[in-house]
Amino acid sequence: MRPGLRERWRQQPPWARGALAVYGIGFFQGACWHIVDLARGGIHGYAPFAPLPLRVFFACLLVLDPLLVVLVGRVRPAGVLLAGGVMVLDAAANWIVNWPQVHRDPALLLRPVGLLPITLFCVFVLATQVPLLRAIGGDRRTPGPYCPGAEA
Repeated sequence: MRPGLRERWRQQPPWARGALAVYGIGFFQGACWHIVDLARGGIHGYAPFAPLPLRVFFACLLVLDPLLVVLVGRVRPAGVLLAGGVMVLDAAANWIVNWPQVHRDPALLLRPVGLLPITLFCVFVLATQVPLLRAIGGDRRTPGPYCPGAEA
């Protein structure tokens, strides 16, 4: 029998709980940001500056970001795996869209909103992904405390 949510959080080492919390906060903030963008500009809010494939991806983040908050909050390995993929695509899409402005004025990278936090969060997610998967039992080679088939 799998432990409940509280037990899954309690079973994680402190660094893993902290990393999961940062994931949850980061994706919650991203979800809020994309909801605000949609409320401000409607379905075509990204049209002035993003090509169609990136507009579709940014719209998909309205679903992916909250889904990641739920998966990570439930300490699911799928959430950690999906987080890495979403962040690589999100950071790449934001760099593509913002590159002309950054090329003209590199100081834009120092702003606390925009590319800097997205890039730093992407690096954090990628740097913690494999150790976090091992800690929560998403790496089948080293089962975590509640992985099916693991000896307790």
